[in-house]
Amino acid sequence: MKVYGSHIEEKLKTLPNDPGVYLMRDQNGTIIYVGKARVLKNRVRQYFGVGAQKNSKTAAMVSQIADFEYIITDSEKEALILECNLIKEYQPHYNILLKDGKHYPYAKVDLRKDYPIIEIVRKVERDGAKYFGPYLEAYSIREMLDAIYKLFPLRSCKREIEIDGKKERPCLNYQMGRCKGPCAHKISKQEYRKIVDNVLDFLAGDYKQLEQQLRSEMTEAAAKLDYERAAGYRDKLRILERIKQKQKAGFPDLNDRDIFAAEVGEKYGVVQAFFVRKGKITNAKRFFMEEPGSHEELIEGFIKQYYMEAGYIAKRIYVNAMPEDGALLEEWLTDLSGRKTELILPQRGELKKLTAMAEKNAAEALKRKEQSEIRAYERSIGAAAKLGEILGIGYIRRMECYDISNTQGTDSVASMVVFIDGKPDKKEYRRFRIKTVQGANDFASMAEVLERRIREGYKAEDKERGFGAAPDLIVVDGGKGQLGSAVSILESLGMEDIHIVGLAKREEEIFVPGREESILLDKNSPELGLITAIRDEAHRFAITYHRSLREKRTIASELDKIKGIGPKRRKALLEAFGDVEAIRAAGLEEIAAVKGVDITTAREIYKYFSQ
Repeated sequence: MKVYGSHIEEKLKTLPNDPGVYLMRDQNGTIIYVGKARVLKNRVRQYFGVGAQKNSKTAAMVSQIADFEYIITDSEKEALILECNLIKEYQPHYNILLKDGKHYPYAKVDLRKDYPIIEIVRKVERDGAKYFGPYLEAYSIREMLDAIYKLFPLRSCKREIEIDGKKERPCLNYQMGRCKGPCAHKISKQEYRKIVDNVLDFLAGDYKQLEQQLRSEMTEAAAKLDYERAAGYRDKLRILERIKQKQKAGFPDLNDRDIFAAEVGEKYGVVQAFFVRKGKITNAKRFFMEEPGSHEELIEGFIKQYYMEAGYIAKRIYVNAMPEDGALLEEWLTDLSGRKTELILPQRGELKKLTAMAEKNAAEALKRKEQSEIRAYERSIGAAAKLGEILGIGYIRRMECYDISNTQGTDSVASMVVFIDGKPDKKEYRRFRIKTVQGANDFASMAEVLERRIREGYKAEDKERGFGAAPDLIVVDGGKGQLGSAVSILESLGMEDIHIVGLAKREEEIFVPGREESILLDKNSPELGLITAIRDEAHRFAITYHRSLREKRTIASELDKIKGIGPKRRKALLEAFGDVEAIRAAGLEEIAAVKGVDITTAREIYKYFSQ
């Protein structure tokens, strides 16, 4: 049975015999699949033949195709390169897409800026900056940064500083000798650039000149009996030696290997990766993909995407399934790495054992993910369906819960928490400050909140999401009394058709309007877990809001007692630390780092809270 239009049939007749790339689009014009072909005419026609419909994934994709286009290339290798670029750009739904999302970190230094800093990035761009890496893990690059700031007086702040920019008060790093104060125009652009050049040599692994300089200065200081300064140079030499041993951004030896093993399930596929450096497994990662196809397709799709982003390609790559276009992939990888790169399916020996170990890990990871998916379904969509069945209201897609929080009637607030398909949707949460109720009156406060939610919320145009969407179920925290009050509010607003229940904490009883007996759910059931989870989340959200208001009043009153603190500095401290306890626990250097707080005021704050 044909599921595509006659215009596609006409385009199929005109397909060329050249290599190239084809792009499938849905009725909205969105690219849903990108593929390459040795012969476009043969490959594209296969999707619309009878055989293709036997594959469920292909059949699902073809049913969505409203049009296609193609790009002719001079060779199959050019088609492969173009395919990789287009997949990266468009992230088509039916291509195998990596779900890991993480890339190795790099150190970036943008020399176009007047006073460059070191940035940690996970993507190399053609922007004129210098990049160093990749580093195997984030901790190794942070350790390297820590060493640089101890060895060189390079600024670590992220503020934008220009030669002709505004002169600012230098931070504590300047006073401690860790920075030359470019923000205060204490160093010229040329002198600062010399420091940066030394840092670039260090990042590139050229330690010889720095080491010689440190040894010379240590010897000179010792000769002058300045043992404290000599000890400082000695400590820097120790840091340098440690970094020389640990830095991983450099040059791997010929024993480096990448091992990839694919495992395929009904819904997901996983690739377990082992990275062998200098004869040892130095890193292991796994990547999940949806609708992966066969083992061979999964490995091919993975390799094309992974090495488009990877900063380094091992000389030998071992896999547990050889892609159909293995020779073409080898050629492409060789071009990317700049040297001969092999793609190998091991048959025996240690590499076969290592690949088998990766395959075993992939199978175990896939099993855990599938079990986790089942449990997540039971706790969310499954629980929402079962709870709706028990209450006799059908499937509960949107569930809302409200909670009131105050301290002896002051700072009364309320929370509205929303679960969609059994899971929290924090973008839908709302907070209310009680406006019409004086003192601790939870009944009246709940009435105000529900009325505001109904009257204000349903003015919104979007009835599917946001404040204007109608809930399938409202949960109020409490028994018959709280439920009766809430029902009265809904009736007065003409919204009695909204389903509402009360949840009493002591026995976790569910009260339903018009029903004398409460409902007691199995204490281990997912549906009880769902309704208590939304109740507890509403309570947490209300308490958090109430606490933040109370702490803002507390910190304001505390800071007003300190000499030199006015409205601007109070606001800056509040934004920086959040509450008075955080300021109390902060060190002098942290307080002085707050914008607008000078060292004299920082000492006053530190002294006040220390006492």
